[in-house]
Amino acid sequence: MADPTETRAAYKHFLTIPTRWKDNDVYQHVNNTEYYSYFDTVINEYLIREGGLDYENGSVVGLAIETQCKFHKPIKFPQVVDAGLRIGKLGNSSVRYEVGIFISGDAMCAAHGHFVHVFVQRPENRPTPIPPGLRAAMEKLVVSAS
Repeated sequence: MADPTETRAAYKHFLTIPTRWKDNDVYQHVNNTEYYSYFDTVINEYLIREGGLDYENGSVVGLAIETQCKFHKPIKFPQVVDAGLRIGKLGNSSVRYEVGIFISGDAMCAAHGHFVHVFVQRPENRPTPIPPGLRAAMEKLVVSAS
């Protein structure tokens, strides 16, 4: 798992995400709930583009079963963030994504966390093996445990 001293080099895929006016809360920084949106965005952008995920009509989808985020420094609109993505564990039907959120130009993460998907067969929502195309895309992001 990442820590606040971890750099961008620890991640294998990045997506630039502009913050929005609505992301700021009354404390004048991006609200904590928005970070999970950044996590979801970088993960699903990668799965759709690289793994061929069809979230609308596909028979297999990933359901979130666990999330966590640790915050290290505030982000404010109109800053731009780079969401870094890697995979810490790839199982038969589940995957643990690890995400680092970096303010554009910063080497150290502003926040980090993880997101676990279990892949299920629709409509029953029963666990199923990760389809080959998705698995191949995920394997590119796997990092060895330290």
